[in-house]
Amino acid sequence: GERWEIIGGVPQMMAPPSRIHQEIVTELLAQFHNYLREKPCKVYPAPFGVRLPTGNEKSDQEIATVVEPDIVVVCDLSKLDEHGCKGAPDLIIEIVSPTSVKNDMLKKFNLYESAGVKEYWIIEPNGKIVTVFVLGATGRYGRQEVYSEDDEIQVNIFKDLKINLNPVFAY
Repeated sequence: GERWEIIGGVPQMMAPPSRIHQEIVTELLAQFHNYLREKPCKVYPAPFGVRLPTGNEKSDQEIATVVEPDIVVVCDLSKLDEHGCKGAPDLIIEIVSPTSVKNDMLKKFNLYESAGVKEYWIIEPNGKIVTVFVLGATGRYGRQEVYSEDDEIQVNIFKDLKINLNPVFAY
């Protein structure tokens, strides 16, 4: 009944999500799911395991980092298996809580950047703010874009998808 992540070989227990957290996940998931219908990419909500190998592992048991982002979009379907995703997803969304803010904004930011996650969103429910990071040609996240509840986000990995934040923050 508990949720855990392993970052760099260190297990970390995750607090259960709040009602507001789940409402945000549900609305975002619906918008992504409707867009991706009959397209080659897939969207998954937590709990969904993402194994981030460093390249030296011979088996899944040797992978030292396994995370469960709130929402994951994967376009390289060869990364999917019965355990989740092995390798960097194309987009990861994390919804911060008071207990996860340090992990999401520091540890996971650096982890996702070094793993090659193309787009990383950090959502702050209390301020109704979304911060979007896009991986540049240098392999580093560039200048962040910040959005509020009245904005639409142009999804970088899908040039014809805009996410309306008004229903996302309608709690």
